[in-house]
Amino acid sequence: MNNQDEERSFSESQTHGAFHNHLTESVQPLIELIDSLRLIGIEKDMDLPSIAVVGDQSSGKSSVLEALSGVGLPRGSGIVTRCPLELKLRKFKKGPWSGTISYCGHKETFYDPSMVDNLVRKAQNDLAGNTVGISDELVTLEISSPDVCDLTLIDLPGITRVPVQGQPDDIADQIKNLIQKYISKSETIILVVVPCNVDITTTEALRMAQHADPDGYRTLAILTKPDLIDKGAEIDVLNIVQGRVVPLSKGYIIVRCRGQSDINNKIPLDEAIDMEMEFFRNHRYFSSLLNDNKASTLCLTKKLTKELVDHIKKSLPHLTEQINARILGAREELKKYDQGPPLEEEEMGPFLSEARAQRIKQITTIYP
Repeated sequence: MNNQDEERSFSESQTHGAFHNHLTESVQPLIELIDSLRLIGIEKDMDLPSIAVVGDQSSGKSSVLEALSGVGLPRGSGIVTRCPLELKLRKFKKGPWSGTISYCGHKETFYDPSMVDNLVRKAQNDLAGNTVGISDELVTLEISSPDVCDLTLIDLPGITRVPVQGQPDDIADQIKNLIQKYISKSETIILVVVPCNVDITTTEALRMAQHADPDGYRTLAILTKPDLIDKGAEIDVLNIVQGRVVPLSKGYIIVRCRGQSDINNKIPLDEAIDMEMEFFRNHRYFSSLLNDNKASTLCLTKKLTKELVDHIKKSLPHLTEQINARILGAREELKKYDQGPPLEEEEMGPFLSEARAQRIKQITTIYP
């Protein structure tokens, strides 16, 4: 690496750190607020701001989530994500890496990032069986590390068209219905993952996003695998990123994550990030996208964090109105019932005696 590259790398590192330091104090309280509302079950009654990740099978969805989280997630052919996976990333300044996985009453904390793959697979097997079926039960994976951004995403099963051996004939419809349940909510940002080496207009993930969000106000698209496109197709990809093919108000970001050959060569995630930056810097057509903040995982991290925070801020007044309305309704409902038992232990005996006497009185009135 020459002096110019070293200076540029140092500048990018400083920018990355300054970005996180600037946003951490304002981002964490907002995301923690939404997480606390989700934890107490409010999401059953009202929609909460979230980011749902959708993509066709083999679109590069797992690679993108790996780059954002810094951990290896399950990979393979066919349906790998078989349950909705809520990925909570929490940044802290000091302390060891830690992870917590929870689902259906089970909760387990661990301190080895290499355990993520097996634990997620086990959770999916527990919920969806050891075959190739899916489940709509949510698995939550929380990762605390100084090397991640504050972000919460929900990874959904990859869209398939043809069932494989062992899958029900309607597996495609099951997956689409599950995805639709998440992306149809007006509070959800739709993160669509599309490979560069396919015709974007034919991808089912983008079609579903367009159906749920016709104006494209809630949809952000990620283009993956730019190193696999045919020579001569670079201009077509540039036109997509610039929004000239399928316009989206939140736009497009192109990334180059670890491919299977990188994994086979045991290239670590942090080195893959450096390789990605080098790829875009030296690319004849895509280097300009770095300056436009439309390329690299670092750019995606900034964009997602900003979009989620802005989405939460916009949603808070409506959420407050909904919560207040439900509290008022609950209070009115409570007025229909008699006073409940006292909280003080010494008053419980007299209360129960009085309640028993009242009940006997009611019975003798009915049956003298």
